[in-house]
Amino acid sequence: MSKAMFERIVLWIAITFAVVMATLPKPPKIYLDQFGDKFEHMLAFAVISFLAAIAYPKARLTRIAERLSFLGALIEVAQSIPALHRDCDIFDWLADTGSIIVVLTIVALVRWQRRPTLI
Repeated sequence: MSKAMFERIVLWIAITFAVVMATLPKPPKIYLDQFGDKFEHMLAFAVISFLAAIAYPKARLTRIAERLSFLGALIEVAQSIPALHRDCDIFDWLADTGSIIVVLTIVALVRWQRRPTLI
């Protein structure tokens, strides 16, 4: 298995885990619950953003941000389904999007610093 394939598999496992945890009617209690729901959202999307930037190094970071922000919005829409007994909260989506922007900005700065210089 190539390194690129491994990175993409890890990314999709992380996305699947986040979506499943976000749409379970009664998700299991985990250690991070003590830090609050917004923290969990921000951490999940920060990790997924970082993994996406690694797994798809040639993709435009703005495209990755757009797609991940849309995923966060879809999760919130799914949480509005009454049978799930979850809460749809626009501030959760804003937390997701904020962490995506921060992580991908850092990735962009690191890539910019590492670019070859012409002397």
